[in-house]
Amino acid sequence: MSVPTAILQVICPDRPGLVSELSGWVAANGGNIRHADHHTDAGAGLFLSRIEWQLEGFGLPREAVAPAVTALAERLGGDGQVHFSDAAARVAIFVSKQDHCLVDLLWRTRAGELPMQVPLVISNHPDLQALAEDFGARFVHLPVLPDSKQEAERAQLQVLEDHGIELVVLAKYMQVLSPDFLASFPAVINIHHSFLPAFKGAQPYHRAWERGVKLIGATAHYVTEDLDGGPIIEQATVPVSHRDDVEDLIRKGRDMERLALARALRLHLRRQVMVYRGRTAVFS
Repeated sequence: MSVPTAILQVICPDRPGLVSELSGWVAANGGNIRHADHHTDAGAGLFLSRIEWQLEGFGLPREAVAPAVTALAERLGGDGQVHFSDAAARVAIFVSKQDHCLVDLLWRTRAGELPMQVPLVISNHPDLQALAEDFGARFVHLPVLPDSKQEAERAQLQVLEDHGIELVVLAKYMQVLSPDFLASFPAVINIHHSFLPAFKGAQPYHRAWERGVKLIGATAHYVTEDLDGGPIIEQATVPVSHRDDVEDLIRKGRDMERLALARALRLHLRRQVMVYRGRTAVFS
């Protein structure tokens, strides 16, 4: 079993000496740094840092680390947070009828590839109940109709709260979350079946085929009110040709959807993604 680590993420105004100051803070408290990644956005005047260190031998008790990080970030004039590698996030997966992304995520979780728990699967259709329950997740069927969408989302939010969910993953959930839902629960990752920003919205494979593209892909991104326009975490692509029909594009695209979503979720769960100014820095 790997040694538990703490992961510090800081975004602050750029200035000389920040790497030394942050690593010095970890060292001053007895931390042994395992990984350190930094990025300076010169145009924005911002400094981003991710530092991971072993908890064994660290001078602060776990419950004191977060307040100390908050004080450190305030001293730097920025924002900071800390996470612990052995704290498996509680994740809910939203689905409709397509099962390929759900199966992949549940299998990877069971195999230990994704450091998370999936206690809950929510769907607007009943089709995938047996699959979810085979992996030990509670399946909640909440139909979403045009005249009951608001009521359905209120019920979804209540179920998320009841299960202590920290992150929602839209694994081919063919519904658009409302601004009210996102205001109440903003931690959402979606998989979109195109290489964004191309072909936003519905039926991207059909539109890609009509345009005769030679490359299709899938994009995993954080969800915002801007449809398919949230900060991008991961993308995957595959070549296509004039010999491929729409069904071929869909078949090839499903592989990319699974791959991009699993990679993005792993990056998020390992705290390798930092969001700023509507975009992401991914420390891989």
